[in-house]
Amino acid sequence: MLKNIDAVIFDMDGTLIDSMWMWKSIDIEYLARYGIELPEDLQKDVEGMSFTETATYFKKRFQLSDSLDQIKDDWNQMAWEKYETEVPLKEGVLELLQYLKKNNKKVGIATSNSRELVDLVIEKLGVKEYFDSIRTSCEVKKGKPSPDIYLLVAKDLQVDPSRCLVFEDVIHGVMAGKNANMKVCAVYDKHSEQDDEEKKKLADYYVTTMTEVLN
Repeated sequence: MLKNIDAVIFDMDGTLIDSMWMWKSIDIEYLARYGIELPEDLQKDVEGMSFTETATYFKKRFQLSDSLDQIKDDWNQMAWEKYETEVPLKEGVLELLQYLKKNNKKVGIATSNSRELVDLVIEKLGVKEYFDSIRTSCEVKKGKPSPDIYLLVAKDLQVDPSRCLVFEDVIHGVMAGKNANMKVCAVYDKHSEQDDEEKKKLADYYVTTMTEVLN
């Protein structure tokens, strides 16, 4: 999998860290403030969107009076404590990061999350030193499945997209990596297990845990 690869780019939530469960509970809690029940299609509709795109979607769909900045601030505050106390690295991630560093592979993060939460997570989990570039979808024109964020990270790392390997846990993320002309490994996450067959079809590789990458 790592043959002819000069850089590895990770999505964050559901790929590096076990956190996807959390966003559903935040959505439920947040919408409850407005007396709205979580619609069944919500999670699927916002998949791959940047933090700002998601806030825009919420504002329009639920006719919220709050500004986009206020909505994002609320989400950051709601997520902060959970990220600080309840979100671990996924199995095999640290060993893989150590291996990549030792073997001089460049490493990046391409996430739809907010920069504040990314910085909190990598500091708290002690993995900041492993990443040469960290970008969020708010820094590009369009979120996943557009390739923009992956192309931006590849540019930072000064590596041709064809020599990059992407790790992703959701369909739109896998598509973003493929649209950027990168090799993609789909990663199992309980939150998106119903999409596993589709992920396997779209991706070049599939792993249940990161431990399998080095085995």
